[in-house]
Amino acid sequence: MTDDEQRLHQLGYAQELSRTMSGFSNFAVSFTIISILSGCLTLYGFGMNTGGPAMIVWGWPFVGLMTLFVGLAMAEVCSSYPTAGGLYYWAAKLAPSNGAAWAWFTGWFNFLGQVAVTAGIDFGAAFFLNAFLDLQFGFSATPGHTILLFGIILLVHALLNSLGVKLVARLNDISVWWHIVGVLFIVGALVLLPDNHQSAGFVFGHFVNNTGWESTFYVGMLGLLLAQYTFTGYDASAHMTEETHDAARSGPRGIVMSILVSLGAGWVLLIGLTFAIQSYDGALESGTGVPPAQIFIDAVGLTMGKVLLLVVIGAQLFCGMASVTANSRMIYAFSRDGALPGSSFWHKINPKTRTPTNAIWLAAGGAFVLGLPYLWNTTAYTAVTSIAVIGLYIAYVLPTLLRLAQGKNFKPGPWSLGRWSRPIGIIAIIWVAFITVLFMLPQVSPVTGSTFNYTPIAVLVVLGFASAYWFLSARRWFTGPKVQGSEAELAAIERDLDVI
Repeated sequence: MTDDEQRLHQLGYAQELSRTMSGFSNFAVSFTIISILSGCLTLYGFGMNTGGPAMIVWGWPFVGLMTLFVGLAMAEVCSSYPTAGGLYYWAAKLAPSNGAAWAWFTGWFNFLGQVAVTAGIDFGAAFFLNAFLDLQFGFSATPGHTILLFGIILLVHALLNSLGVKLVARLNDISVWWHIVGVLFIVGALVLLPDNHQSAGFVFGHFVNNTGWESTFYVGMLGLLLAQYTFTGYDASAHMTEETHDAARSGPRGIVMSILVSLGAGWVLLIGLTFAIQSYDGALESGTGVPPAQIFIDAVGLTMGKVLLLVVIGAQLFCGMASVTANSRMIYAFSRDGALPGSSFWHKINPKTRTPTNAIWLAAGGAFVLGLPYLWNTTAYTAVTSIAVIGLYIAYVLPTLLRLAQGKNFKPGPWSLGRWSRPIGIIAIIWVAFITVLFMLPQVSPVTGSTFNYTPIAVLVVLGFASAYWFLSARRWFTGPKVQGSEAELAAIERDLDVI
């Protein structure tokens, strides 16, 4: 038995999933989900209206630094508890009392955020794919067409994930290089090919407010959503630890390195794209509905613009596939402990592929439902991104809060922050409290039915359901993460899977 399997047995679980991922593959999953070519570009138009170039360029490193504090705090806990349950498992083990309740609510926020981030990523891919199809074949960018493409993309991602983790890991490894080379290719084209570029004063100092709100500070803070939404999903490294070699080190490294690499590459991308803007208003009013696509075309011509657009779409498709992977592992682990309605169904493992196939389809189906309001609410996509940020970051920070409460009683794993643990954790908690309030606020004035930010409603619905479910039923039977059995029983589960 390997050290990874021994540690998983100590945490109470059998090695049901296939442990075939390297440390690089673990990093690749989180880096792919952060996907600077997805988050940065799908919300670029939002950033152009809420603060403009100044907030796009300077908001990115600021938010990246704050995110690094959150990621460092998470990584330390991940090293102690390398299991697919991730955040909710950590909450249960770190809580001084009522561990089951802490695990329950952490898990439900994580579930909400995971589904929302999957929806946001694949919805962004649908936007960009629709823009390309409009330019190439005249397939107009209507809400109905976008939703159709959104559904098809989710279907493909669910099918790919159902084929096994080896294929997913290989595609994620390719995705890392696609992103790095893709950013260099796009930025290189935008630097070398256009005849004109914006001035440094415009790129680093021009502020734009097209929201209807009068407060410059408020609008600038809203503009941070572009960066903060992009820096989500790196908990994937934790959810994939039961499939990763040397998980207690590889998981934490995957979390931290995915943030650091994205921070550098994303800043280069945003600066390069902003310098290449030829017509600010023209990009915002583009018939494709995707401002970066219009910036590409204006800067390098129609043909080359389509090529750059295809590079972005490829990255977004990689990103969405990895998000479904991480989402399904969280659902698998949460249902393994009986927390979801129909848990016995969602927890089932496909004996041929050793993947949680039913959980994969729940992840894709839930994301599709969350994106449907776009048919009647034009700001629905921005709301989905806000839901992803709030759901995930609340789940990210609750274990950090509990870890601080543990003090010296916390037993660190082989990857530890040492004396920096407390100050880093405090900064992470303060930042998450701030953005949780910020991204629930109205983003456009006046507030109407078509511009209403439905983020608070979605968050309250999930919180209300989880609370009602807890107090009316779950508190009587949900005890937190379950121990699957004794050492002999865990070994028997593994033998049965090996025989199949």
